[in-house]
Amino acid sequence: MSVVVGYVATPEGASALESALTEAQRRGVPLVVILSDRGQRFGSEPTDLEQQVADVRARLADAGVPFDVRQTARGRDVADDIIGAAVEEGAELIVIGLRRRSPVGKLILGSNAQRILLDAPCPVLAVKPGPA
Repeated sequence: MSVVVGYVATPEGASALESALTEAQRRGVPLVVILSDRGQRFGSEPTDLEQQVADVRARLADAGVPFDVRQTARGRDVADDIIGAAVEEGAELIVIGLRRRSPVGKLILGSNAQRILLDAPCPVLAVKPGPA
């Protein structure tokens, strides 16, 4: 059993990571972080993926929860990686971050989020970042 979280270096990713950490601590299970570089497309500052992995590991090091940080394979579908990790780990919960959208964008949920919500083998917690 575990909690799986999809993480990108964005405010949405940070909120998802914090919520997933809280859930893993509460449930007493390991945390599996699926780290994607796809956040680069959404306006975040370009950073080295290795640095992002190091930053996530540093954030989780003293949390008292066993964790594993995995990078998505370039070109693979992030939703497939998150769902695959949830199946492989027997996840109790998947946590994803959602972007705020324009009124028109609200008509369509992001394709990755929609796929995860529909195809996940366990409950999904979708979180938004707090006010800036």
